[in-house]
Order: sequence, then structure tokens, then C-alpha cells
Amino acid sequence: MIEFQNVSFSYPDSTDGGLKNIDLTIPDGQCVLLCGRSGCGKTTLTRLINGLIPQFFAGELSGEILLNGENLAELPMYQIAEKVGSVFQNPRTQFFNVDTDSEIAFGMENEAVPQERMERRVAETARALRIENLLSRNIFALSGGEKQKIAFASVYAMEPDIYLLDEPSSNLDMTSISELREHLRLIKSQGKTVIVAEHRLYYLTDVADRIIYLENGHIAGDWTPEQFRLLSAEQRQSMGLRAIDLQEEKPVCAAVASQPSVLELKDVSLAYKKQPVLSNISLQAAPGDVIAVVGHNGAGKTTFSRTLCGLHKETAGSYLWNGKPQKPKERMKRSYMVMQDVNYQLFAESVEAECTFGIKRPDTALAGQTLEELGLVPFRERHPNTLSGGQKQRLAAAASMVCGKELLVFDEPTSGLDFDSMVRLSSLIRRLSDMGKVIFIVTHDYEFVCRTCTRVLHLDGGGIRDDFPITEELLPTMKKIFGVR
Repeated sequence: MIEFQNVSFSYPDSTDGGLKNIDLTIPDGQCVLLCGRSGCGKTTLTRLINGLIPQFFAGELSGEILLNGENLAELPMYQIAEKVGSVFQNPRTQFFNVDTDSEIAFGMENEAVPQERMERRVAETARALRIENLLSRNIFALSGGEKQKIAFASVYAMEPDIYLLDEPSSNLDMTSISELREHLRLIKSQGKTVIVAEHRLYYLTDVADRIIYLENGHIAGDWTPEQFRLLSAEQRQSMGLRAIDLQEEKPVCAAVASQPSVLELKDVSLAYKKQPVLSNISLQAAPGDVIAVVGHNGAGKTTFSRTLCGLHKETAGSYLWNGKPQKPKERMKRSYMVMQDVNYQLFAESVEAECTFGIKRPDTALAGQTLEELGLVPFRERHPNTLSGGQKQRLAAAASMVCGKELLVFDEPTSGLDFDSMVRLSSLIRRLSDMGKVIFIVTHDYEFVCRTCTRVLHLDGGGIRDDFPITEELLPTMKKIFGVR
């Protein structure tokens, strides 16, 4: 049993993410969904349970957190780690090895599990989670979704009593999210306690026993799934919560009027370490196109998007802009990319400086307006590394408005975004579309695609499987591709 007794916590010099006067009891074997706007305190609550607060994250803490009657603050980290397993929002931050087998076994190595038993447990874990195809792989060669699966496997192999998962679906395709749902059901059936902090709610409402809504560090709602479903869509949206039934989502952006294409790819083939990834890619894109690049984890979406920006070397075929061939350096000058892991592209000392970093003669008025649109003004003096995952995503997106580039690529831009932030980002991308930008969005987020995109590019089997405008008539095709049931 986990008990919070009048717990409050605040980070140093922070305006959000803290908790205030939390009284909460989570019985053994219960599955709890934590939801709420970015910065409401979801991640902080999980950090208190796994001991990262106060042993890693400093701040002002009061009250007591009890685990089976023991004060967590008095337990050494190794004892907490034996009972609590954590899957972080960014799996890269919890990896210690370069190959998948060693990563899955890492926790058991630290507990001095005999090698024979450890090897057997790695194999059992791979079978139970159906990830045998990810064994004996280089972690750095995995897609974001595949990394997330390995992070979960490394925790599952440890057999903890409590699972903490922070935005576990953020990099997963629909098939993998369905598999994650089944994994959660599996550990629930084993009597484990499961706590999931998540913005994407639709896959959890029939798994969670309890839904806790946090607002400004307080518990503002505590419902059963049946009670939660009685809330109207308008009520949920006003609370910053996303859809609970994707079947109800409909496209809201009309396809752009037909214009002459400016970007053309002819017979493009891509490889990674000499292994074919995509072959014979041919397509055209016009100003204002907002193209959702979709496909299963590992289909080549990120490699394709990097190639558009001139960042991938193993490529063949022709890239034309207004009919003129474009070399990689020319593509780099013309494009801007928001990476899947935005930590790789945040360099400045403040949010405000990051918005114009590296841009010659930036439009400071536009930068300020964009920060306002994306809800980042309260953090303008903060260092980017102190932001939440969703806030970092929005900051990287803000730079796409200010940079003035003609080709914009977003790789999983909605991971970590609540409903409010998703709507703001959608509005910004629609404005970029109105300015005549060519926009590609690598995403698994059906809700976001319905609100933002005008076209779907489906990559599968080493090539383009589908390429069609988003219309009501083609909605069944889009649902099938995304696995919406």
C-alpha cells in the first residue's frame, strides 16, 4: 500500500510541477491513471514514490510517503528499487548499456542474480512481452517506440511490486499501444500495483481502476472509470484532457486548394548502415500541405524525415525544389526539424533566447507572439532543461515559426502534450500552412492528425503504402491505418 499523508513539494525557483497537501492511498494491486495538464504535478508524484525525490531532485518536502507502512524518506534507494520499477517518459535517460539484452538484464545484475537465472529471465521477459525481435540489437539503432519497449522490459524483468510509467505511449504506434495495454493487463493480473501518468487516455479507461485528476498540484478529481466517462467532451477539454474515444474524432482541416508542387522526390531510396530502409519513394508536395507521415515503429519515418532535411547520408534519387535539384546542404538551409527527442536541439540559456537561437536577424516580435500562443511566456527566463517534456516540445515548435524556413518537419511533436498544448501546436502549424510552408509531421497521434493535417503518407513494407488527402470519405481508410477501433 502507498500512502501520502499531507504531502507538499516544491522545486527550487519553480513555478509549476509541485504538489500541495496531497492525501492519497493506493491499495496493493490497484491500477491508477494520473492525468491533468502539463506541469500539474503528475511526474512529481511518481518521483516521490520511486524515491527520486528527495534523493535526486532537490526541493522543499513536507508530509510523509509510506510504502507498506515504512517511511520512504528513510529507505535507501536500493531497497526502494527492489519494490518500485519506473519507466520514464524519455527511455534514453534510463539506459546503461548499448545492447538490448544487457539492458534488460541490467537491474538483475545489480541485484547479483545468478547468470543462468538472469539469462532465463531475459528470455521469459521477451516471450511474455512479445519482443523477441528486439533481442541482440544495438539500442542506438532502435526507433523511439522500440526503445520504449526495452525500457518496459528492463523493469518487467525485475518483477517489482509497483510499476510507475510516465507517458509510456508517447513514442508508440497504435499496434504498440494496444500491446502496452495488454502488458498493463498482464501485470495487473499478477497483482502488481500500476501507476500511469499519461495524456493519451483512450487506451487506459478500460484498464485503470481509478482516475486521479491533478490541477495546480492538488487532487481535483478522483473517479472510477464509469464516473469519468460521464464527463462530457467539453468538460474534459476544459480540464486540459484529451479524447477517451478516438472513434468520435473527425477531421477538421480541409485539404488545401490544389497548387503547383514545390517539392518533388523521384525514386528516392534510403539505407541505414547499408541496410535498405525505404525504396523507390516518389511524391510531390505543394505550399500549405500538412502531411502526416505514419507507419509502425521502425518503418523508416524518422530516417525519411531526416533525409528531407539533408541530415541522412545513405540516400539515392532526386530531390527537387521548384524543379531544381537540391543537394543535402541546400536542403539543410531550406528546412527546419523539430526532433523526436528535443533535448538534442535545446542550446540557449533561457526559453526566450532559445526561440531565436542561431537565427540571423530574428523577428523578436514574432518570437514573443509565438511564446504567448504556446503558453511559454511564464517560463521565458527559465533554462530550457528545467522544463517538462511537453514544454520542451512546445519550445522547439516555437522556433519553427521564427526560423523562416520553407520546409518544416516535426517528429512526434505531441509526445507529452496535454489537450491545451496540442490545440495550441495545431493552431501554430495551421498558421505555418497558411504562410505557404511545406510541413511533414511524423506522428502516431490520430487525434492530432484529425485536428491538424491535410494528407496522410503511410510508410510500410519499405515504401509508400498509401498517400491520400484527409477527407470524410477516406476516414475509414485513415482509421484502419491508425488502428482506430
